[in-house]
Amino acid sequence: MSRTRTAQTREPGEVFGPGMTLFADMLSVGLATAAACLPLLTAPAALSTACAVLRGAREDQPATAGRYFALLRRRLRPGDLLAGAVAVAGLLLLAADLALAGAGLPGAPLFAATAAVIGACAMVIALRACARPESLTAWPAALREAAQDAVRDVGGSALVLLAVATAAVCAWMLVPLAFLAPGPLALALTAVDVRRAGGSGRKFGLSGG
Repeated sequence: MSRTRTAQTREPGEVFGPGMTLFADMLSVGLATAAACLPLLTAPAALSTACAVLRGAREDQPATAGRYFALLRRRLRPGDLLAGAVAVAGLLLLAADLALAGAGLPGAPLFAATAAVIGACAMVIALRACARPESLTAWPAALREAAQDAVRDVGGSALVLLAVATAAVCAWMLVPLAFLAPGPLALALTAVDVRRAGGSGRKFGLSGG
């Protein structure tokens, strides 16, 4: 009879527990994701693939950079590149709006606050869409489900914002950490999605001990 491996057990000869193994795998996937995001248009597909790879750890699938690139090669369809183009256009539009707000125009503070709120909401929906399994095949369906999740699961949306803020602060404090940030961010997005679906952090090896 097979023995189910839990977050508290170790295989013979294993120095660290599976939680530390997942942490190391997350960092390698994060580096692979950072490299895959460099063309910018590939960023949504790259982050979505990272979430899919980390989600597979729940079924004991390898969460490695090799599996990441193998899965990513089957993607980058026109729909994935279109999603990247829309994301880049949205970021440029938000940056332009904030720049105009900072030019001293009448009503600039209110306009800047409104643009920031809209941008934050759009970012949460986009990031939650990356964590949805539907993003592997159909972005419209992933965005639709993510928008509903953002409304129904306000706590999860707050966790997404906290994860983004943490990643941004770490990258700002030490620039090389920016290349590792996609890994923890993808893990946080996946954990939020699993949490929404009624999953357990223990299945991701996130429990203490």
